[in-house]
Amino acid sequence: MNGRIVVGVDGSAPATAAAEWAAADARRRGLALRIVHVCEQWPHGLAAFSAEYCAGALEAAADRARELAGAVEVTTELRAGSVIDDLIDESASADSLVLGSRGLGGFSGMVLGSVSTAVAGHAHGPVVIVRGGRREEHGRIVVGYDESEHSEAAMQYAIEQARACHARLHVLYAWQLPIFSPYAAGYNSLLEKAFQHEVRVAAERVVPWREKNPDVEITDEQLCEHPAGALIKAATTADLVVVGSRGLGGLTSAVLGSVSRAVLHHVTCPVAVVRPREERL
Repeated sequence: MNGRIVVGVDGSAPATAAAEWAAADARRRGLALRIVHVCEQWPHGLAAFSAEYCAGALEAAADRARELAGAVEVTTELRAGSVIDDLIDESASADSLVLGSRGLGGFSGMVLGSVSTAVAGHAHGPVVIVRGGRREEHGRIVVGYDESEHSEAAMQYAIEQARACHARLHVLYAWQLPIFSPYAAGYNSLLEKAFQHEVRVAAERVVPWREKNPDVEITDEQLCEHPAGALIKAATTADLVVVGSRGLGGLTSAVLGSVSRAVLHHVTCPVAVVRPREERL
């Protein structure tokens, strides 16, 4: 990892929004910005047009990023190859990788494109997915935290973002009750005790983070509902939602857990998916 943010662009509106977000993030955090366009091979006879379009898309993204990045170093690279493979390679040496939610090749009705889904599931470090359009700023970042290795990495990234943005950090833990037969009324008191135990333990997990980061305002909340639904609701008043790529409930073979996948598909603000750097699937 080094001190630069990489953003992948392709001339689409979400990619432009990603370049704008990446430029602002680089400026806030004092990191260099690298803008990459991977130009895949077009059908025979369109090679010249393809090269011209790719170069133009990269230049337009760079011009917009430089307007927002201030004194930050902005570099560009036009690459030929596989978009997914090349962007995953870029993530290995980047602080974070930023992408639009859907590129030019996606169906207009899809929330998340195949490139952003694949890269978020396989990148070496944090991947931020940005949708187009301006949003109201809330001064709040939300992170899902269940003390799994992935959520530990997500928490660290969320704290860095909250510090750079001078934003509040809201730590969310949601616990879904086990499903029992409706006739098992005797379990009610046991479930209530179990939930209270989960609440107490989850709140205690946040204390060391608050002590280690006194300059960041950290609040926490424990809810009895599905984690994906809780995060999606919390995102309506957030500038960024941060999740680990998998939580405690995820299968070890899954590249994206059900919670992170649901958040990516339903949250409209930028979403950061974070995997521990030593793990790569």
